[in-house]
Amino acid sequence: MPMPNIVYEHKELLTLNTRELPIYEDAVPGIPGIDSQPLFIDTHSNVWVLRIIFKPGVLMPVHYHTGTVHLWTLSGKWYYLEYPDQPQTAGCYLYEPGGSVHQFTTPADNTEPTEVIMVVSGANINFDQDGNYLGVLDASEVMSMIDHLIRERGLQPARYITPAGARYSDES
Repeated sequence: MPMPNIVYEHKELLTLNTRELPIYEDAVPGIPGIDSQPLFIDTHSNVWVLRIIFKPGVLMPVHYHTGTVHLWTLSGKWYYLEYPDQPQTAGCYLYEPGGSVHQFTTPADNTEPTEVIMVVSGANINFDQDGNYLGVLDASEVMSMIDHLIRERGLQPARYITPAGARYSDES
């Protein structure tokens, strides 16, 4: 069997070492205690991969997922308010199908930060406790939040992986 045609020739691996990249502290406006490290943001297919570190006592808004989520817990403990008997701790992997609705929290009595890596397809539609719409969090908004935070704090540009932009097939 012949080798397949090469569509994209890799000149180097697209790889990041999370230990060498900055972690952006208090990265989510209006919700203190959430530090973020973007790893992959694709605004074309609306996929975003983040390393997040939650301090104890964080409560996220209620949110509806338009797509799937894969979430690995590396340290600490968290749970959804809707599922208090299913806490996620270091070593847990969680899959969420699109259409899921829940509210994320880290217990205030956690003895360490909760670190996760999440792969999100689609958007989170956020609501307050009364069901009022708050906004959308998707790949474009994540990119915008990171860019704004960097400009506001005078930091170096973030380094994360993002696919090449759209182009016509006959452009070189």
